[in-house]
This record gives sequence, structure tokens and C-alpha cells, in this order.
Amino acid sequence: MLRGLRDLEVEGKRVLVRVDFNVPLKGGKVADDRRIREALPTISYLIEHRAKTILASHLGRPEGKVVEELRLTPVAARLGELLGRPVRKLDDCVGPEVERAVAQMGPGEVVLLENLRFHEGEEANDPEFARALAALADLFVDDAFGTAHRKHASNYGVARLLPSAAGFLMEQEITNLSRLRDNPERPFLALIGGKKAEDKIGVLFDLLGKVDAFLIGGGVAFTLLKARGYEVGNSIVDEALLGKAEQFLAEAEHRGVTVVLPQDVRIAERFDPKAPARVVPVRAIPKGWIGLDIGPETAEEFGRRVRRARTVLWTGPLGAFELPQFMEGTRAMAQALAKAPAFSVIGGGETAEAIEGLGLAKEMGYISTGGGAMLHFLRGEELPAVEPLRV
Repeated sequence: MLRGLRDLEVEGKRVLVRVDFNVPLKGGKVADDRRIREALPTISYLIEHRAKTILASHLGRPEGKVVEELRLTPVAARLGELLGRPVRKLDDCVGPEVERAVAQMGPGEVVLLENLRFHEGEEANDPEFARALAALADLFVDDAFGTAHRKHASNYGVARLLPSAAGFLMEQEITNLSRLRDNPERPFLALIGGKKAEDKIGVLFDLLGKVDAFLIGGGVAFTLLKARGYEVGNSIVDEALLGKAEQFLAEAEHRGVTVVLPQDVRIAERFDPKAPARVVPVRAIPKGWIGLDIGPETAEEFGRRVRRARTVLWTGPLGAFELPQFMEGTRAMAQALAKAPAFSVIGGGETAEAIEGLGLAKEMGYISTGGGAMLHFLRGEELPAVEPLRV
């Protein structure tokens, strides 16, 4: 059981909140604010209860150096718009100037620290960096599920130094994902896509003992298809993983777990928004052509199975959804899932981005903010940042 935000006496207290504002930026502005919006209930609660709210997040991979393009200034601006009140962004996340700014805060005020990963101590879980962050606050709230599988200074380190609790988003993630991990209604399907097999092969093995069937598209499918002896043209294939792909397919057959791969695909001669798409049977991909989406027959088959399922986990788009002509497979699955009776959980990242773009987010059971953390949790692995929050 987690200690929750309501278990803390926050009024008048300095509360350090680890949020996940690792959002895409474009032209100096936030391009997708979903992760910021997901943190609003926790932030609004603290404002309403007159806490002094100190927000901390990373952005991108600056690797311990200051990278101007990865400053959190646009994030503070967007958060201020969403809250309807100014949010001051500080120029660092530790040090005397930050301490002075925090000391001057009044009840109900919000500040955002600069990118945590500008300091090497963050990802190294450096004790001194954790102590410097903890010194800013009286209490700690972790609302960054997306980093919960990482043992970093701003989550694991600080949680061991201050009275700590889970924010509303963290609680929501654990509650919904526990439903999948511990007692899923069956049939339980895993809809797996994404660009690279290396990102998903571990997930396929981990879910073997949990799901009744896999529906596999995206770039991942082509490594599995080649492992089954298909010629796939210039489609993405991870040659180094062909052995593991064969092993997965054999293990699934041994366990009686269904693996459904594409029977037809949309292809093009090149990865280009202007490249015309063709639909061909998966056995008829011409040499030099690239598979970039599942075809309509495959989408229909996947859709039939989704409509019969009671639980569906979806991680990874089923095609190159950033190109309009290769969005159809992902669109078809999102529409099928929106109408299905199944409880659906969507892995964060590109899958969530695609569903948001289709306007179907509200039709899904639950959209997780943390792809990697979600998969760690569903595998039954310990989430280091969550352990200090347990009662």
C-alpha cells in the first residue's frame, strides 16, 4: 500500500514534487502537453492547500551538461497557462540562488526547478545531489511514474531523506496497472508494435506467461516474419535478434499462446511522406521495398480479436504513423479498441501520441505515462522509486 498525498499535512509546507515533464518541444514551445496535464491534479491540490510547491523534472538526455535547447522554460510557460497563474522557472535546481528563491515563496506559489539532468548527480543517484534537493523542502511527493523504474537522486534518493508520498498520478498508475498484472480478465491480448525488435523482444518473453495471444505489427513484426522464413525486402529487421525471435515463436507454440503476425502489409520504395503506398500479401514484398504498416486484412483480423478480448495491453504503433499513408493500421486498432468491451491499457510515448492525435484518448481504459516503467511493473519487477513510498 502506498502513502498518498492526502496522508501528508502540506499546508504552509515546502513540498518538493518529482514530476515527469519530459515532453516534446518544437519551435521553443511544448508540442504535446499530456504529461503536464496529467500532473495537474497533484499540483492543484497543493495550491488549494496552500503548500509551497517546488516542481522538479528532467527533459531529454543532456548527460550532466547544460544544453540550452533542453531548458524547462517552455514547460513552465505551458504549465502557467494550464494553471491560470504564473509559474516561476528557476535557473538551476540546487545551490544558493535556488535556496533563496524557495525561501521567498509564499503559500500557494509554484516554482519549477531547472532540468535535473543538467547535473551528473541526478542519474548517478549521488547522495550529495539528493541531499541538496531534499534541503529545499519539508516534504516529498513523487508523481513521476515514468521514471519510477530508475534509481535516481530526485526520486529514490530524496524519498529516503524526507517524509514522502505518492502523488495522484502515481497512485492512479499503480492502481490501473495492478489490475493488468494481478488479475486480468480473459482473454488477455497484447498488441505489440513499435519500430525496433530490440525494444520489444524482452517484453514478448516477459508477457508469455501472462497473455493469451499476441497481435504483432510495426517494425517488430518484420524480425519475427523473417525468423519464420519470410522475405521482407528492406523492412526493418534486427538480424542479431533472429535467434531470439525463433526462440520466442517456439516457446509461444509450446505454451499454447497464439501469435498473430501480419498477413498483408502496406509498403513503399522509401520512407517518405510523398512515397505512394501499396498493399501486398506478406509473402509478396518486392526486393528493395519497405514494410511500413499492417494491411487492411491484418487490421480486420486484429480488430476481430480485440473485440472478443476482455483485457488489452497496447504498446507501440502498428506502422510509421508519422506518415499519413501509413497511419491506417494504428487508426484501425484505435477505433476497434475504442468500441471494444475490453479494459485497455495503452503504453505511453508514441502510442499515446497517436491516440491523442486521433481524438480517441477518452475512449481508452487507461493511458499510462510511462512506457518503460509500465513494462517493468507488468513484468513483476521492483520499481525502485516506488518502494520508499510504501506504508
